[in-house]
Amino acid sequence: MGTIKTLNKWANRHTYYPLDLLRVALGVFLFYKGVYFMSNLPVLLELYEPVKPVLGDMMLVHYIAPAHFVGGALIVFGLLTRWAIIAQLPILLGAFVINFIGEMNTTNLIVSSTVLLVCIFFLFYGSGRHSVDKYLKMQK
Repeated sequence: MGTIKTLNKWANRHTYYPLDLLRVALGVFLFYKGVYFMSNLPVLLELYEPVKPVLGDMMLVHYIAPAHFVGGALIVFGLLTRWAIIAQLPILLGAFVINFIGEMNTTNLIVSSTVLLVCIFFLFYGSGRHSVDKYLKMQK
C-alpha cells in the first residue's frame, strides 16, 4: 500500500497536460471501438474467429463491446481509471495474441500493442491531476 501512495504522490507532482490529453485520447479511442463493435457485430466476430471455439460468441458480444464503451467513457473523464483499464487488459491482450494465432494483420498488431502499452502506463500512473478522481479526492 505504501508503494501505491508513493507512486500517486510522484504522479501528482509530475502531471502534465499532454499526459491528460493522452488519457482522454485513449478513452475516446476505446469508446469509439466500443460503439464500432456494437454497430458492426460481424466485424467483431470475424476478428475473434481464431478463438471462437474456446470463448464462444456470447462472451464476445456481452463483454468486449460494452467494456470498451463504458471503460472508454470512464477513462475520458478520469473516473475509476485504473478499474476501467483493468477491465480492458484481457481484451487488449487477446487482441494482441490473436495476431499470432490467426492471420497476421500488421496494422491490428501495432494498434493493439500501442493501446496495450498506453493502458499499462495509465494502470500505474493513474488518472492524473485533471480528472474526476482527483476532484473527488480533493473534496474530502
